[in-house]
Amino acid sequence: MSLRDQLKADVSAAMRSGETLRRDTLRMALSSLALVEKELKRDATDDEVLGVIVKAVKTRKESVDAYTAANRADLADAETAEITILSAYMPEQLSDADVDALVAEAMSATGAASSKEMGKVMGWLAPKTKGRVDGKVLSGKVTAALAARG
Repeated sequence: MSLRDQLKADVSAAMRSGETLRRDTLRMALSSLALVEKELKRDATDDEVLGVIVKAVKTRKESVDAYTAANRADLADAETAEITILSAYMPEQLSDADVDALVAEAMSATGAASSKEMGKVMGWLAPKTKGRVDGKVLSGKVTAALAARG
């Protein structure tokens, strides 16, 4: 079953069980996916569906930060609940040790020695870490590793 079909099935299950937050969150994801598919003029692949989910989670994390800064714990909690629902559709997140190992492997594979070559390292890492680690965390670790080398 594709990720897209899983989302649709889970919306139906949430409707039957009366889980309004889950239903509404998954409907939002499907709506975003429909926009992407309209732009692509074809059905989205599982990787593209995952990209939509990752983007939705990232947006909600930014919202949580903004709501927390504005002392709006109620709104931050609502966004956190949506993150939890969407995170179930993402692949297992990499641990810090795994990310460090991948960064080291990327640096040796690309031969990067200075911060000018960050794009080369990130390009090598992108397909291996898609949806499995936050981009800010990854770029921070790459920057630190390149600074330690150079």
